[in-house]
Amino acid sequence: MRRRPLLTLLALATALLAVLVLIVILGGSSHRTSPLAGASVSGPASPFDGAALPSSPPAPDFKLTDQTGGAVSLAGHRGRVTVLAFLYSSCGATCVLIAQQIRGALDDLTSPASVLIVSADPASDTPARVRRFLGQVSLSGRAQYLTGSLAQLRPVWRAYRVAPAADGRAAFERTANVLLIDRLGRKRVLFGLEQLTPESLAHDIGRLDGEPGHP
Repeated sequence: MRRRPLLTLLALATALLAVLVLIVILGGSSHRTSPLAGASVSGPASPFDGAALPSSPPAPDFKLTDQTGGAVSLAGHRGRVTVLAFLYSSCGATCVLIAQQIRGALDDLTSPASVLIVSADPASDTPARVRRFLGQVSLSGRAQYLTGSLAQLRPVWRAYRVAPAADGRAAFERTANVLLIDRLGRKRVLFGLEQLTPESLAHDIGRLDGEPGHP
């Protein structure tokens, strides 16, 4: 006679435990799939493949000298989407890879984009080495390779948070990004090495080039 109440209590305890487990599972699932929670964490999807810069700050202007000896300013490229990269001709595989990814993007575009490469090592970027590097990566005539004195380049490196070659190859590679500047001169999309592909770069250049309201 005593076994029946004990069995009843055990059954009730088991049922209560099952209910509690179900509540926990459903509660966790509801939290993960809540549209409000998702919106607060991830926000609206970006139309860009690279990292969008939503505040769209203006890109700091500079004036340097290209491989032909001509003066080039960033402001002079206003009205076109501009690809900005910091490289140096003797850095090896990393710089070659970045330059080839840019060249691949240019091959995929139906309308041209401006490409500015700023030297991260003006001492090694002699005119002959720059010409050889541009030829090696098939960017001759398609990119302007800019250099200058240390006094001219240091403010540019600081403004774009680039570690020059003198800081060591590892430091340089951590900051070796590719920046897209829109036709109004604003920093819009940043590509790290892990994101950079010709297809993604061409896609984002095309999106910026097609934005309404530009001159």
